[in-house]
Amino acid sequence: QVQLVESGGGLVQAGGSLRLSCAASGSIFSFYAMGWFRQAPGKEREFVACISRFGSISNYGDSVKGRFTVSRDNAKSTVFLQMNSLNAEDTAVYYCAASRAVARDQSLYSSWGQGTQVTVSS
Repeated sequence: QVQLVESGGGLVQAGGSLRLSCAASGSIFSFYAMGWFRQAPGKEREFVACISRFGSISNYGDSVKGRFTVSRDNAKSTVFLQMNSLNAEDTAVYYCAASRAVARDQSLYSSWGQGTQVTVSS
């Protein structure tokens, strides 16, 4: 089972950028496709982005497409989420998760981090 720890969240003004990181340990990182999900207050957790084991495939939720970029560094066992042009609707707790297959469906992810808060002020 892989352990995941997110970092990089914080408070940012609308229009700004943040880069989230998710460090993995406890297993071979390249065995896993990785995903990012988010949950805003009072809302269900939603898919943000995912990336395949070696980074050749990525997929994005409609609300972040063109603004967010997912990437990974297998040598450092880390996945990143670069978030640009942030707006108030992006305010949420962001989670990274690991899966044996690249997927948008969060039920396919077996390991989850504790989450990092992103707050966008308008």
